[in-house]
Amino acid sequence: MSIEVTRDTFRLAQVFTISRGSRTEAKVLTVKVTRDGVTGWGECVPYARYDETLESVEAEIASLPADVTREALQGLLPPGAARNAVDCALWDWEAKRAGKPVWALAGLPEPGPEITAYTLSLGTPESMREQAEKNAFRPLLKVKLGTPDDMPRLEAVRAGAPLSKIIVDANEGWTAEVYAELAPHLVRLGVAMVEQPLPAGEDAALIGMDRPVPVCADESCHDRASLPGLKGKYDIVNIKLDKTGGLTEALLLLEAAKAEGYGIFVGCMVGSSLAMAPAVLLAQGAAFTDLDGPLLLAEDRPTPLRYDAAGVHPAAPALWG
Repeated sequence: MSIEVTRDTFRLAQVFTISRGSRTEAKVLTVKVTRDGVTGWGECVPYARYDETLESVEAEIASLPADVTREALQGLLPPGAARNAVDCALWDWEAKRAGKPVWALAGLPEPGPEITAYTLSLGTPESMREQAEKNAFRPLLKVKLGTPDDMPRLEAVRAGAPLSKIIVDANEGWTAEVYAELAPHLVRLGVAMVEQPLPAGEDAALIGMDRPVPVCADESCHDRASLPGLKGKYDIVNIKLDKTGGLTEALLLLEAAKAEGYGIFVGCMVGSSLAMAPAVLLAQGAAFTDLDGPLLLAEDRPTPLRYDAAGVHPAAPALWG
């Protein structure tokens, strides 16, 4: 077997800003696994928040034996971007070799489209209202916040999209005091969920705090080993393939989180359709889905995912799975 890694850059349709910074392009790693004349594909997005770089993730992948199996992979690399890309490429390879879709190999029901959030970039209240007005036809908007001055932004988004369901992502940008002050207004403005309001290292403050809007763990939840630390703090977990280290662990986290009573939110980094495709399988029946990466791009993979009023559709075999 051969494992090849290439760097790909996709231009964004517009500048994308969160509380940690802005970007104009998505830099991803594409993994190509070939064995017995069959090729599988995967993609990951190295994330600086988790001390990942393109170079460090490439090095992790290069450390793998050429004949690595998906089962062995779980113990050879930690949860993260490197394992994700290889894991998803191996799933794709297995599906093509077997002549069956990944969902069938994994024992999952046949997937259908899922409504996905569309993310509004952090900006001035005026710019965020403009974004909201342009996307007011969408049923679910995800609003990037995470500053001490977020109320005017949220008011502006609600004014721009009065009928859309809204979820809020603070990206660890609030303090406990800011969150407590905002919570009643989140209810007033019809916010359905707030994602990672406090830094992961400071989220113990959520224990015993009134949570009138469900709170979701993102940076605080990576894989199954994260679950014990979430108790009493969160109501929902955000499952991302680049955090779990691939579809294999993500499916196990999904079942474990459900068993412990957590709601499920399936999210993504900003990547191409190849990165979103495996996550569509995870998103079936989730409380919330945010797989809008391709909608934020100015360019995408050949045979991209299809998005329409029904949501994001499962991938065609030419793309993945």
